[in-house]
Amino acid sequence: MKGVLLSGGTGSRLRPITHTGPKQLVPVANKPVLEYAVEDLKEAGITEIGVILGHKGREEIQDLLGDGSDYGVEITYIVQGNPLGLAHAAGCAKDFVGDDDFVMYLGDNILKEGVVDLVESFESGDFGAGIALQEVENPQQFGIADVDDQGNVTQLIEKPDEPPTNLALIGMYVFSPAVFDAIEQLEPSWRGELEITDAIQSLLEDGYAIDSHVVEGWWKDTGKPEDILEANQLVLEDKSLKKRGTVSDDATVDGRIELAESATIEDGAVVRGPVSIADGAVIKSGTYVGPYTSVGPNSTLEGVHIENSVVIGESSINTSGRIVDSLLGKGANIGSADDFLPEGRRLVVGENSQLKL
Repeated sequence: MKGVLLSGGTGSRLRPITHTGPKQLVPVANKPVLEYAVEDLKEAGITEIGVILGHKGREEIQDLLGDGSDYGVEITYIVQGNPLGLAHAAGCAKDFVGDDDFVMYLGDNILKEGVVDLVESFESGDFGAGIALQEVENPQQFGIADVDDQGNVTQLIEKPDEPPTNLALIGMYVFSPAVFDAIEQLEPSWRGELEITDAIQSLLEDGYAIDSHVVEGWWKDTGKPEDILEANQLVLEDKSLKKRGTVSDDATVDGRIELAESATIEDGAVVRGPVSIADGAVIKSGTYVGPYTSVGPNSTLEGVHIENSVVIGESSINTSGRIVDSLLGKGANIGSADDFLPEGRRLVVGENSQLKL
């Protein structure tokens, strides 16, 4: 079995963070989201992975993953170009997949349980496809599957007004090569895209059995800033955190802390976990780093109170203010506004940003 890892898309919901890089490289607990997907595929025994690239961020993704040897896998890059839908992306992998079954994994998703159970469930029978599902509270906003008592899918409905179930497709699939014939017969949807739900429905109508696996652990689509923050919380809660860096004698460190070897917590700083602090980061005196915060590489924090936030890296934060529930882009420089009158907020805001003041 092979893996097809989707890494295209524009990341419009994460702007301005994604103006300068692909959304799949935004870090969660100081590791790019895309790396979690590669590790999940490897854990499932899948070592041949085709990475689908769009127009944006090709070089950055290739620089990160290389040939895959650092992860114990073999990576082939496939250029999709314009994002014309998930089924179109899958179709681009036809030559790479050949006659093998394959897992299709959306590169901006994170699963607590990985894809081992999904793969094993598919391999246990004779299926044209397998889909990962999760119960959701708002099924009207998802592609929904109706399943029988044996877990076989009987119908797929995209964002139904009256959903028959609350089982949503979450972006993890297993396919037989039969899916490529289904994709070739598709017509674009009203969105102008080739929909993967239409391809699976076509397999159903052609008589193929469709397997389903309900994911019990958490799943996150990291397409929006609040999703990144929630994923960061979930991963830090579950992750084994190791403290290898330097903690000064008069620093206060409580809870589970991941401290990279070249990171430093100086005298007078307070760090309360779970927290991840990357290489080259310095937490200076008077700083409070609260739970569920990730501080990226080569960042310096001084005098600030920060919690439930992600600092992507190479940033300088020197302010007496309190920062919470924030996603701070690479190279951010945040200082005090005390010298500016009249009192107010001095902002430099990226295009399509969303602020609450």
